[in-house]
Amino acid sequence: MFSALRSDVRAVKDRDPAARSALEIVLCYPGLHAVWGHRVSSRLWNDGHTLLGRAFSAFVRLMTGVDIHPGATLGRGLFIDHATGIVIGETAEVGADVTIYQGVTLGGTQLERGKRHPTIGDRVTIGAGARALGPITIGSDSRIGANAVVVRDVPANSVVVGVPGQVVSRSQPRPATAPVDLDSVLPDVFGVSLRSLLARVDELERTLPAHTASTQAQPSDAGVWAGEDFSI
Repeated sequence: MFSALRSDVRAVKDRDPAARSALEIVLCYPGLHAVWGHRVSSRLWNDGHTLLGRAFSAFVRLMTGVDIHPGATLGRGLFIDHATGIVIGETAEVGADVTIYQGVTLGGTQLERGKRHPTIGDRVTIGAGARALGPITIGSDSRIGANAVVVRDVPANSVVVGVPGQVVSRSQPRPATAPVDLDSVLPDVFGVSLRSLLARVDELERTLPAHTASTQAQPSDAGVWAGEDFSI
């Protein structure tokens, strides 16, 4: 357990540039406190002290704003940043070196007992407000964009954006030794689709005998839409 605790501190120090010392991390990071609290409640739960483990996890939720069921499995090196409004269900499994931002839910979609929460692979980054729902699997080295809603399996080395989540395969898979995936630029799959449709409409209009100049609104090359001023 002590080895896991040191790994948790090192994960925060490696992935948060605001962290200045190990002492600051231990004293001032509620995400770390939530992970450590889960280590204790999970041990109680697995040793058969289910009520005590559940009560301790409720106390940790009250203190940190992070709700992790003691039955969930968390790997080493988990970093929970900003630690507010995070929910991790009973049968969720989180791999090693995962990064989770505020407002994330690893939830279920059914009432039956058994596996009903997501399985997260190693080195996955889950953006703020994202939802992974049901007994799905998110492959290692993937990134879930902010506010994405994931309801189906995600292959390894993928990026997921949108509602419902659209899976985009990486052109260059990330090796296991690469640093944590914190790049801010995510693909705009809906924007690309819209631009493709507009280009096809223009092409079709040019083939019409009575074609006139199109007045259809469309964005500039810089992606900016022309418009008018409106009172609010």
